[in-house]
Amino acid sequence: MIQRYEVGPRLSEMAIHNGVAYLAGQIPDDRGADIRGQTAQVLASIDALLFQAGTDKRRILRAEIFLADIRDIGAMNEVWDAWVVPGHTPPRATVQASLAQADWKIEIVVTAAV
Repeated sequence: MIQRYEVGPRLSEMAIHNGVAYLAGQIPDDRGADIRGQTAQVLASIDALLFQAGTDKRRILRAEIFLADIRDIGAMNEVWDAWVVPGHTPPRATVQASLAQADWKIEIVVTAAV
């Protein structure tokens, strides 16, 4: 069985199948924030979705981070490092990408065990 959450006409924010939660790319709400602020917003969205699935960031299996400007990696890492749980840091890829909106600085996709 597949469970979908926050289903929209184009995408669902999360799908759960066989004990794994697959999140859509999470983006910031406040597009005017700097990279630290946008990263914090995205991580809060991830926390909220994982909570809905009955899991949390300690159970993330993989994270993919897309930065509009790779030079923001240091500031993004500061926020990320304060957010992840020591001993539970997930495998991660971070790349520079052209994001769908010019004022998005970051998008993060995670997969987590439920």
